[in-house]
Order: sequence, then structure tokens, then C-alpha cells
Amino acid sequence: MTRILSKAVGATGKVYVFAGAPVQREGQPPPAAPIAAITADAANYGNVQVILTNFATIPAPEALDLVWTSQNYHDMHNPGRNLDINAANKAILGALKPGGLYVVLDHQSAKGVDFDAQKHRIDMAKVKAEVLAAGFEFVAESQLLDNPADDGSKGVFDPAIRGKTDQFILKFRKPA
Repeated sequence: MTRILSKAVGATGKVYVFAGAPVQREGQPPPAAPIAAITADAANYGNVQVILTNFATIPAPEALDLVWTSQNYHDMHNPGRNLDINAANKAILGALKPGGLYVVLDHQSAKGVDFDAQKHRIDMAKVKAEVLAAGFEFVAESQLLDNPADDGSKGVFDPAIRGKTDQFILKFRKPA
């Protein structure tokens, strides 16, 4: 998404990647590796800047037009994260310009499960309720990434479902 957004905003725009403290996971590359590869390619992605944060604050250098999170909203609920999700969503609200957008794309959890850390999934209704509680207006939901064949019972890295999970996209707006 960083590469796509970088090209979308062009040479006069800016993409800020807000990243938490790196946590190495077994069998996966270091978390900073993918973004380091992008920022190292200054000729193509010179408009990308990484900002480290704990997500309780969003230290944006300027008011933002858009905050987009892809397949990691659920991580803000992980055990040991010690993050107040309402404070995090309010920090995002505060970082946006009036009328700015907040887009959340994530893996849908199994029916009746609001959050599943082991499977890296979260319920769309839970996300929607949390973001609305922070003061956002709901704009739209997309079914573009729906997969009714995925019941949410497998982890997102399970080879049987990897790359084919049932996902949701929610779009919110900061009131003008």
C-alpha cells in the first residue's frame, strides 16, 4: 500500500508510514525490512517518510488528508500491547484535517469472535464501533475483498487460506 499511495500522491505529496517498535517474529523477515526497501529507493519513493510511534499519539508533521491501515488494526489489540484503542483512534482523529478520511482494511474474524490474536483477525463490527466511539463518521463499507468461503476459523498464515482471507474495508471521516 505504501508504494501505491506514494505514486497516488505524486512528487508534491507526502506519505508518512507510522510504525511501532519492531518485533521480530519467527520465520518472518525483520519488520522494518519491507519499508526500509521502499525508503531506500529514494528515486521512486522519495516522498515516503517513516515515523516511529506507540500509536497512543500520532506525531504527524502536518494535518493529514488520509490515514490508511491495512491488515494490522487487529494488532492494536494484541496482548501485551497495552494500548488504549480509543486513545489511538482519537489520536488518528486528531491527526486528520477536518473531512479527512480513515480507512481500515483487515481480516474478518470467525462469527461470534470479536478478536483473535492467534489468527490475526478482528470482527468488522468491533472495529466500526471503536472508530465511531472515537468521534468519526461512518462513510462506507466495501465488499471488494469479501470471501464467503473463508469462515475465519484458520489463521491468516495458514497455507489453505493465506492470500484468500475474508477481509473488510471500512471508510470513516473526521467531521468537518
